[in-house]
Amino acid sequence: MTITISDDHSLLDVPLIHRFLAGESTWAQGIPFAVVEKAIRHSLCFGAYEDGTQVGFARVVTDRATYAYLCDVFTLSSHRGRGISRLLMDAVLAHPDIQGLRRFNLITSTAAGLYEKFGWTPLSKPQTHMERHFPDIYRGR
Repeated sequence: MTITISDDHSLLDVPLIHRFLAGESTWAQGIPFAVVEKAIRHSLCFGAYEDGTQVGFARVVTDRATYAYLCDVFTLSSHRGRGISRLLMDAVLAHPDIQGLRRFNLITSTAAGLYEKFGWTPLSKPQTHMERHFPDIYRGR
């Protein structure tokens, strides 16, 4: 079976993406469907497909000029261990709209090894980075 990667929003299985993020991810438990739809609409998104069925996803929030943030990367558990996340990262990093960025961030608690292979490193000056973080925002709605 061949895996294809596409940035065509019309191919995305938004209910599948929502089910994974809301129920299986460690970072977006309980996220409302409408929030997922809005996030997808305003982001550069990549789907991984096997025989036309979506099996993976990655989302990039970006101004397409200076900055990007990689998030919501996943492969369905039934398809893990086959290099799909690597294919997604190859496609993300090759996309013409995110070439020449000054900064490209991500947050991960489980896949640092994957991202290191693609050039991500720990923050060079973590003391200069700040955040407003509301980890339970979707549970409190």
